[in-house]
Amino acid sequence: MPFVIVEMWEGRTVEQKRKLVRAITDAMIEHAGCRPDHLHVVIHDVPKDSWARAGVLGIDEEKH
Repeated sequence: MPFVIVEMWEGRTVEQKRKLVRAITDAMIEHAGCRPDHLHVVIHDVPKDSWARAGVLGIDEEKH
């Protein structure tokens, strides 16, 4: 049972997520030999105030 976790900043539309999940599924079928009915994809939408890179919160990066 393959399990793909996508973590990204919140803000994508449902349609963008649909396209992303379809693309991930297609890639896993083609490149990893997965069966689509066995593949799970979970998207974690993380608020920008809960994610940091290089010691700077995502909400603060936008100000630079």
